[in-house]
Amino acid sequence: MSLTADPPACTVPAAGGASTHKLVNAGADKLIFKIKSSNNTEYRITPVFGFVDPSGSKDINITRTAGAPKEDKLVVHFANAPADATDAQAAFAAITPSGTVTIPMSATA
Repeated sequence: MSLTADPPACTVPAAGGASTHKLVNAGADKLIFKIKSSNNTEYRITPVFGFVDPSGSKDINITRTAGAPKEDKLVVHFANAPADATDAQAAFAAITPSGTVTIPMSATA
């Protein structure tokens, strides 16, 4: 079971901007994920919860509002998805994450 982010880091202007990344599942099992941010004031992430099919990928969008330049990070917690899960947020509450992927975020002047 492995999940990677492509690109592996995010750089956006401190004045505001957006970046799109792919969560890539190289394994044979469907994965479930939840994304946490070190800065929920200036960043908006969509989706926060989701599934990534076996050998598939899922786009995530990172949007930054205007603020001071600084370093932050996203942490993607993931695990094998329950077989009958259709609602990622509800299903994630019932599982224990088995891995993480960290995406460093840099807001530059």
